Amino acid sequence: MSATTQTTTDPAHRVPIRVRGLRKSFRSVQVLTGVDFEVQAGTIFALLGSNGAGKTTVVRILSTLLRADAGTVMVHGCDVATHAADVRESISLTGQFAAVDDVLTGRENLVLIARLRHLERPGAIADDLLGRFSLTEAGRRPVSTYSGGMRRRLDIAMSLIGSPPVVVLDEPTTGLDPQARLEVWRTIKEMSRAGTTVLLTTQHLEEAEKLADRIAVLHEGTIVQDGTLEELKQLLPPAKVEYVRKQPSLEDVFLSLVGQTATSGTAADPAAHSHQDTP
Repeated sequence: MSATTQTTTDPAHRVPIRVRGLRKSFRSVQVLTGVDFEVQAGTIFALLGSNGAGKTTVVRILSTLLRADAGTVMVHGCDVATHAADVRESISLTGQFAAVDDVLTGRENLVLIARLRHLERPGAIADDLLGRFSLTEAGRRPVSTYSGGMRRRLDIAMSLIGSPPVVVLDEPTTGLDPQARLEVWRTIKEMSRAGTTVLLTTQHLEEAEKLADRIAVLHEGTIVQDGTLEELKQLLPPAKVEYVRKQPSLEDVFLSLVGQTATSGTAADPAAHSHQDTP
């Protein structure tokens, strides 16, 4: 059964991702002990957790790269265990490090993926995405000259070729400097505004706070809390209100010193690629 047929007859397509009772162990180590969450269409859902919490394991199961021990995962109305091919047609996965070809130009990377997906007018698709991601001026340069933020934006642009309804971003700002991180955040917000459903894994509190419509906290293999930012804040006692003069943050100082804001980021340091993606 195709993804199109199933999602038009199954109301589950209104909830593009539904996870129930997900469990996974590696030998004697229990990584996931019963994970439950849902992601609504057109929203950004953050799976927040520290290193080793099981975020990447959830992503690998959801994207059909790993089989669960128990539980069900539905993506765009399709069961990942029984309709893996349909799931793969419905999603795009971007890992922790940009999967781009340094030898090719940015435009050539995009054209290559469009051709591999047998899409018509791959050049036009590439040019449109370069414009959407503020990479037009850099599009004909080798990716080896791109900054970390530009490489990551290109990687995300490649994930949107074919217009997948669901995009999974596994710690997309790993290894990026503050300016590049802001560029990627802007890109993710634009994806959501365009109607794409985004599942984002992160260990950074600020990232989840700035981006997510809903946040699930994954700890020791299970979801300990799930809600909007305001709902999560209500779990703590009300703060005592005192007058405090606002001080500039380190981010404010950094952006002031470099004289830039997170806009196009088209000016690249040719040497930046040598260390930007180092874990």
